[in-house]
Amino acid sequence: MVHRTQSKVVVVGIGNVGATLAYTLAIKGGIQELVLIDINEQKARGDMLDINHGLPLLHPIQIKVGDYSDCKDADIIVLTAGANQKPGETRIDLLNKNASIFKTMIHEITKHTTTAILLVATNPVDVLTYYTWKESGYPKEKVIGSGTVLDSARFRYLLSQKLDVDPRSVHAHIIGEHGDSELAVWSLANVGGVTLEHWTQQILTAEEKQDIYEKTRDAAYEIIQAKGATYYAIAVALDRIVRAILGNENAVLSVSSYIEDYYDVEDVFMGIPSIINRDGVKQVISLPLNEEEQKAFQASAKKIKDINRQLP
Repeated sequence: MVHRTQSKVVVVGIGNVGATLAYTLAIKGGIQELVLIDINEQKARGDMLDINHGLPLLHPIQIKVGDYSDCKDADIIVLTAGANQKPGETRIDLLNKNASIFKTMIHEITKHTTTAILLVATNPVDVLTYYTWKESGYPKEKVIGSGTVLDSARFRYLLSQKLDVDPRSVHAHIIGEHGDSELAVWSLANVGGVTLEHWTQQILTAEEKQDIYEKTRDAAYEIIQAKGATYYAIAVALDRIVRAILGNENAVLSVSSYIEDYYDVEDVFMGIPSIINRDGVKQVISLPLNEEEQKAFQASAKKIKDINRQLP
């Protein structure tokens, strides 16, 4: 397929995550046009001006406040709009509030485009990605959730701290729900290609593994309790997904992809390593999970599907 050279990204929802993503996209460069859309146009305008004032020191990029008509020729539309997760509130608690917001948002977007890739970041992300797919009528490969890209980054970071190595040299996956039922794929975790079982510098005990997993799973709750919201690391994760798409990279990232016939799991979006390019999800990677991991993956899928059934 021949792709346009244009790089236009629309961010819908300029709260903490949307604004930080816009800033991250701007400072990294490589995007021709960035459009900010928010129900609070004044807030979006303030962020637009704030970033634009740094452009003499950055890469060329056109940043503006727009409306849904600006989606018509976008390459990627990032959906970050929604209610904030409050201290003590799970991602699932947000569902009813955010599904209502998404219904209106998707209706407006699809008036103007059926070709842009829709990248969902709002929680509960796996459920809302499924909802976006259903409401939009888009092909499944063109609807992507941020999935467990951030969770996997947190996992790799915590492992790197324990093993005293660069986190970029740690390769490990968190898969399933972006939430409490997510699972760590310990059987495939490795440092520079060396499995943890054969890593001679340090052997992780079952207690240490559980501690790392719990800190990964509960990281958002800790950050929200400390400062009210998470937005830096998720913005970096979204930036990575955006660039994998625009760069036609065929990169493997643990995004929320549509699952069918995967360890007896089907008809659900959840975080799983997938090949990403300009067309969206090119392929879901078949991980050789052990029996325990397969059961945990199936349990996570069941939880998401049970919630999907509650969607309006």
